[in-house]
Amino acid sequence: MINLYINERRVGDVTILDLKGRIRVGGTTVSLHKSIRCLIQEDKRLILLNLAGVTFIDSSGLGELIASHVTLRGKGGEIKLLQPTESLRELMSAAKLLAVFDVYEAESEALAAFASRVLEVKKSQLSFV
Repeated sequence: MINLYINERRVGDVTILDLKGRIRVGGTTVSLHKSIRCLIQEDKRLILLNLAGVTFIDSSGLGELIASHVTLRGKGGEIKLLQPTESLRELMSAAKLLAVFDVYEAESEALAAFASRVLEVKKSQLSFV
């Protein structure tokens, strides 16, 4: 059984979770859920999931991605996906999830997209002052 390894790093306001292994029913989905919930509690609401090292994801794993996406959106945050493998991209396409998530092939592009979102949020916060 291959576990899911999660490495957390920060670039500016964005938290990047480098995922490696399998995301499936049981422990690995729970660990991803806990990682994301901890980030939300720490007020880290811009999350980039690097999926380049994910070898497998099941419906439970996809469900966790969707639940995290909905939770973050509700709290003014955002989750983006980086470098899904070809099989993961096909699965997400079949499940119509590529329309739900912003998916990037280059980390720099994803970070730039977050940067424009951070500016929008800061402008909207200033307009209330």
